[in-house]
Amino acid sequence: MRPTGRPPTRAGITGPRGRAQPSRAQPDPIHASEQSAMREQTQRSRRKAERRQQLLDASAQLFADRGFYSVSIEDLGATVGISGPAVYRYFPSKEALLAELLVGASQRLFDGGQAEVHAGRSGEDVLRRLVAFHTDFAIRDTSLIRVQDRDLASLPPHEAGRVRRLQRAYVELWVSALRRVDPYAPAGVARTKAHAVFGLLNSTPHIATNQPADGTRRVLETMAMRALLGTSDPVSSEGSPAGR
Repeated sequence: MRPTGRPPTRAGITGPRGRAQPSRAQPDPIHASEQSAMREQTQRSRRKAERRQQLLDASAQLFADRGFYSVSIEDLGATVGISGPAVYRYFPSKEALLAELLVGASQRLFDGGQAEVHAGRSGEDVLRRLVAFHTDFAIRDTSLIRVQDRDLASLPPHEAGRVRRLQRAYVELWVSALRRVDPYAPAGVARTKAHAVFGLLNSTPHIATNQPADGTRRVLETMAMRALLGTSDPVSSEGSPAGR
């Protein structure tokens, strides 16, 4: 009696009509374990970074409201739902937190200022970009401005030096832009204008909060540009430039 049906196939060698079938690779248990460990490490790193940022945000507000020396490690931990000693998993000291806040703010200002300088088409355009950039910072980060004003002296000397170097470099970005507008302006005059405008823009912590942010921004930017581009001659009590 003749056999009926197709001949049996060997899995992974031939399939229907004799076509070769690829064998399925078995997962490597060691490789899978390594991938799982890497994912877990990535998740831990992400959670740690998020917690660090939470502590930075909380410390900025607490230091602004109470002052650096009136805030304890326990206060900082409580604001993000951890114990005081647990803060040391993320920062070695309260001073390190303050340093990251203030050095970080100065670094962001300098880096952002450089980007605006490179993007500007002319000296006046650079000034407008710098004013808009700094106004955004002043409206968004009022707590950092208050901490800077009151607690810069609480930084360890090395970190305080870093802040001052970054601040001087940031000022010089403005000075260069002002001298592109007026090449004959003395550097000292341009530097004075820059510092005066910083004082104006950094007044946001003292401005009534019932004013919409867009309205505050327009007022500050208009005043800043007028101060930067106005006459450099002092004005006498009669209202005309002195010395004429």
